[in-house]
Amino acid sequence: MPTLPRVKQSAAHKQHWSLLNVKGGKVTQSSLFGPGVPERAIDGNRASNWVENSCTHTVNDQNPWWRLDLQKTYNIDTVTITNRKDCCPERLNGAEIRIGNSLNDDGNSNPRCAVISSIPAGISKTFICNGMEGRYVNIVIPGRQEYLTLCEVEVTGQLSETNIARGGKVTQSSLFGPGVPERAIDGNRASNWGEKSCTHTEEEQNPWWRLDLQKTYKVNTVTITNRKDCCPERLNGAEIRIGNSLNDDGNSNPRCAVISTITAGNSQTFECNGMEGRYVNIVIAGRKEYLTLCEVEVTGQPLGNSNSIGNL
Repeated sequence: MPTLPRVKQSAAHKQHWSLLNVKGGKVTQSSLFGPGVPERAIDGNRASNWVENSCTHTVNDQNPWWRLDLQKTYNIDTVTITNRKDCCPERLNGAEIRIGNSLNDDGNSNPRCAVISSIPAGISKTFICNGMEGRYVNIVIPGRQEYLTLCEVEVTGQLSETNIARGGKVTQSSLFGPGVPERAIDGNRASNWGEKSCTHTEEEQNPWWRLDLQKTYKVNTVTITNRKDCCPERLNGAEIRIGNSLNDDGNSNPRCAVISTITAGNSQTFECNGMEGRYVNIVIAGRKEYLTLCEVEVTGQPLGNSNSIGNL
């Protein structure tokens, strides 16, 4: 089987994405038809005819699913799926790729990376997940009774650096529609408004968003994902502020960086070099604007801990 090439990193990461050894993971599925065990999808073989003994198979389930447990949390860049060749490739139409750390609903309620419109018979198709964080990769056919067959599943990504933002509390200067501040720390870099993972303030003077890390950290990096479907220029000139003061809602704390521009839908990492603070603010100072953030990720170490937080 030809291995996938290494995929170049996004701006948010310092290392190249690499093909994960999914054989080291554990797999399960909603049911079993014949010898179509879930392990066949990670056997390193893209053979796509049923008689070649390399494709999984469930029974005709309502909402059939297959799940890969990577054993550790990764930032997932791509998921490549090989469809069956000798029969019924249309069964995979409408399947969803879900990635996250929850086992609620067997993992099928985790954030969605992609919907498979179709994969031609015997073909492998790659879906871009843009660094979505998760231990579990699910493939589920929602909303109908169907067989689920996968002839290979390949995943690229890298071990997730501890994102200390996930355990924090958030607030923002105002609220537009459903764009609550918690959306920026939901572990999902989805960047289209309709995907329900971006914050949104009203149009106001000096709009801001604030993360309370609950204790003081030495902050190494702040990674911000900008909106894709509309108006990425709104974030131009925003400032990242880090410190322990709540004066001016935290916006007068020392400045880590000024965001000159982040292209639509992209993630950019800003180096803060161990700045100390409990609060991480993002503020658009000096003008009337909307503030939208599709994800904010923070790395660092608790104050007084000499060991940097590294890969899990």
